[in-house]
Amino acid sequence: MADYKTYATKPIFFERNRVGRVYTGGKLFADFLGDEPVDGFLPEEWVASSVRAMNKGSTDPREGVSKIEGTDIYLDELIENCPREILGTRKSLDLLVKYLDSAVRLPVQAHPDKAFSRKYLNSNYGKTEMWVILATRPDAKIFYGFNRKISIEEFSDAVERSLTDKNCLATYLNEVPVKAGDVFLIPGKVAHAIGAGCLILEVQEPSDFIVQPEYWCEDYKLDRQQMYMDLTKEVAMGCFDYDSYGMQVVERGRMLPVVVSDDGKVRSEKLVNEEDGGCFSLYLHTIKDGEKTLDNGPAVYIVSSGEGVICADGYSRKITKGNYFLLPASCKGAYKVCSESGLELMECLPPRE
Repeated sequence: MADYKTYATKPIFFERNRVGRVYTGGKLFADFLGDEPVDGFLPEEWVASSVRAMNKGSTDPREGVSKIEGTDIYLDELIENCPREILGTRKSLDLLVKYLDSAVRLPVQAHPDKAFSRKYLNSNYGKTEMWVILATRPDAKIFYGFNRKISIEEFSDAVERSLTDKNCLATYLNEVPVKAGDVFLIPGKVAHAIGAGCLILEVQEPSDFIVQPEYWCEDYKLDRQQMYMDLTKEVAMGCFDYDSYGMQVVERGRMLPVVVSDDGKVRSEKLVNEEDGGCFSLYLHTIKDGEKTLDNGPAVYIVSSGEGVICADGYSRKITKGNYFLLPASCKGAYKVCSESGLELMECLPPRE
């Protein structure tokens, strides 16, 4: 029998967790994660995930769930056996983090808010999410919010036209050029799409719910389940917020960093928190030449650049760009990340209890 507490009482590192999708991408993982610089149908890496991917035809009950490094133990299994150590007083992790890189424009889509999920999906989770642009290909862009006032009837008619006009739905959205460092919060029900050429860190509520009513993702034809989940078209079209339009929606969603502390050695910036409308918080800690105590747990930590060491009494491990780990609740305050040459550490936190 596995000694679960051995793994639940120290920083948890994971095996790589590339997840399949119907779109191609992943080339930009090369510089960030050290993968081969090629596009394929594994364009996402799910980070410290206890959530199953909703992939059509999948028979893997743990597809998308992260496996503990060097073991056959999955994170959901570890949480089930050591809830207090990992979650503290929480009932669940309430967080999903991904890297994704698309070589094509993804379908126009929206995710449910909590009210829609409770009414139609038997879930307390919607899918508010945020994007941090990590790297780009030439002409990278996103699509965010409708570009004018539109009715549900007009948009529903456009959906049917997308069967023969693959780009017609994108013409209804604001087109936004992006660069590395840009941050956007996408509330549930806001229309959006990732354009070709963006390597993104995505932090979101822990669900894989999506309404993507376009018939095509590049040359792949979506079926009704992939477009609408198990909803009727009429219900699914209500997943879009038709009052979120114009460039004011884009500017409302664009998050600017706020410095919360800077002692000359470590600068900490808030990228988003619950007061901004997110269902999570994200901080960026820049360790120039010093150390940062990891005060929060459970939390997902990601090294976005540089290198350093995570350490505590009797523990030391080198970390470098692209590495990520989950810090259990039992470990908060006991570990530090140190760097002499410079390191950027992203801290992803679930909502407060």
